[in-house]
Amino acid sequence: MDLGLNGQLVLITGGSKGLGLACARLFLAEGARVAITSRSQANLDKATAELGAGVLAIAADMTDPQATAEMVRRVEAEMGPIDVLVTSAGAARRTPPDDLTPEIWRAGLNAKFFSYVNVLDPVVKLMAARGRGVIVNIIGSGGKVPTPTHLAGGAANAALMLVTAGLSTTYAGRGVRVVGINPGLTHTSRVGEGLVAESKVQGVPPDEALRRIESRIPAGRLGEPEEIANMAVFLASPRASYTHGAIVTMDGAAGAMVV
Repeated sequence: MDLGLNGQLVLITGGSKGLGLACARLFLAEGARVAITSRSQANLDKATAELGAGVLAIAADMTDPQATAEMVRRVEAEMGPIDVLVTSAGAARRTPPDDLTPEIWRAGLNAKFFSYVNVLDPVVKLMAARGRGVIVNIIGSGGKVPTPTHLAGGAANAALMLVTAGLSTTYAGRGVRVVGINPGLTHTSRVGEGLVAESKVQGVPPDEALRRIESRIPAGRLGEPEEIANMAVFLASPRASYTHGAIVTMDGAAGAMVV
């Protein structure tokens, strides 16, 4: 199926690894032009070695609004108007509940919520001024289903769902679509980091904590980055042109509910 993305410019935050990198691969396969950003120049170098020389890679700290705005300016100056923004940068550190402090809550919001808002704000306004554009926010199911070790990150995710719905309502009439994806646990490096906190809470080794998590997922397994990327690429395409404000849950039916 031709998704109609050939020649489109896609900016992917957190595009050097995990879900962001999986998205970059698929957008390139659809003929899109791709720019990726990450805090780590080493991760960007590794990603561009895989993706190819045509990918623009810019190191930027997404928690810094000025650095983020400069990154957006550079992308548009070097490659042209951004047609699609995929946000996948930032994650709050998973923390056992008894170890939470106000500082950790604040750091969680800065790592996940503001790392998204800092890029959403300039890009959605640029898109609205041009009368076209799509934003796909990769958020997380922890914003709907609380997990004891993911309370700070879950709070940030819940706020991002509101931002997604609110921006969609605000800018749909100006040619901009804003949608979201809520992945459940997916096979990325972040899962390994989270298992350390889970194993501490449960008092079991990380591999046993993972087995218990998988046993609670009706599909019987964690997701794969490519599965989340498939949805992101579809939602960004003209094939999803009447999809506004939707937030698609992809968690193997772990949190299935009627809403």
